[in-house]
Amino acid sequence: MDYVHLRRQAASLRKGLFDQGYLDEQFYQLEDLQDDASPNFVEEVVTLFFRDSTRLMANIDQALDKCVKDFNKLDVYMQQLKGSCTSIGASRMKTECTAFRECCRDENIEGSHSLSILNLCMRSFQKIKREHSVLRQKLESYFQLLRQAGPVECATRPNK
Repeated sequence: MDYVHLRRQAASLRKGLFDQGYLDEQFYQLEDLQDDASPNFVEEVVTLFFRDSTRLMANIDQALDKCVKDFNKLDVYMQQLKGSCTSIGASRMKTECTAFRECCRDENIEGSHSLSILNLCMRSFQKIKREHSVLRQKLESYFQLLRQAGPVECATRPNK
């Protein structure tokens, strides 16, 4: 198997994640924490992120399904999700979490359970779920390529 080719594919996929705004500088910082003692550190952190974020999104789904929406609770859930996104550098998801939280704040200010604000929240949450799904697929492909290529002697941060 051509391990150099696999490494190039992984590097290209990774570059695309940054160029397309899926990831930000925080992901580089995660990579800097990976060493010989924990060679799969980044993959393990990302795996935990997807497990926890899936649970949080299920909580948000349940809260949105209730007849009476608790926008304070939704905001708390979304703050947790946004924090998780920030910790791995999931930039697009973080941006959508911010938009959702703004909808929650608007609803809390107006207090009228405005249908238009609720619709904005629902659309924003659908975007979060799409971004989550795409990011998961792309990062799973990236880590799979890295596993196929095997360990690297010396990892270096690419030029920006």
